[in-house]
Amino acid sequence: MTSPALGEIGVWRVGAALDDPGLAASLERLGYGALWIGGSPSGDLEVPERMLEATSKLTVATGIVNIWTAGAREVATSFHRIERAAPGRFLLGVGAGHPEATKEFAAPYTALRRYLDTLDECGVARERRVLAALGPKVLRLAGERSAGAHPYLTTPEHTRWARETLGSGPLLAPEQKVVLSEDPVAARELARRTLRPYLGLRNYLANLRRLGFTDEDTTPPGSDRLVDALVLHGPPAAVKRGVRAHLEAGADHVAVQVLHAPDADPTTDYRTLADILFG
Repeated sequence: MTSPALGEIGVWRVGAALDDPGLAASLERLGYGALWIGGSPSGDLEVPERMLEATSKLTVATGIVNIWTAGAREVATSFHRIERAAPGRFLLGVGAGHPEATKEFAAPYTALRRYLDTLDECGVARERRVLAALGPKVLRLAGERSAGAHPYLTTPEHTRWARETLGSGPLLAPEQKVVLSEDPVAARELARRTLRPYLGLRNYLANLRRLGFTDEDTTPPGSDRLVDALVLHGPPAAVKRGVRAHLEAGADHVAVQVLHAPDADPTTDYRTLADILFG
């Protein structure tokens, strides 16, 4: 069994924002290769299933299913149901989440290995799953036990280091945030609104420190240096250059998350982004 085709550029969206399958169909028409569903989708995988039903060739991935809230056997059953309906188009992303958000959180590396063992027992092929991975230990596990890694809240510098850690074979598909604004004040304000919760999570803070950011950078609401490194904004050429920097650093695919006001039309934003990235 081979890994689904992702293309170079995909879209990352929180599952709760995907109540309209028409968005998935629009993303497919616009030329994006994959739709990543974040926000810890439930083990029934109903949201990715709806997105697959609304499209004909778009790959749908989870970014990620939380191992503490979605049992491996339930997820495997859902995976096989989806595979029968849309063969070869679903990629299962799993991860251990955050200790601050999960009371069951303990020995995450061991728990993740056991989760993968159960997926193996249930016939979910390694080529059809990826791991949320930031640090070297889980990156290596991703390369050994799955198709590869889906890092979140990173920079091209992390992508380069992750590629060196993974080696040349495994998939590397980082997420990248974008604000489609050339006004730096407005763009940073919107970026900080999204980044603030992550600045209280230990795994992300540890990774940001590994990348050279200081406590001064990561103390909420975050320094301009940190915000600009994590969220692309500015002229179209700068946005395109920032996304492609991940590919040049060794990524196979970049999952782009556009940040916008709650009342904004995501289809319009992703059409604009497609013009920037594919034009």
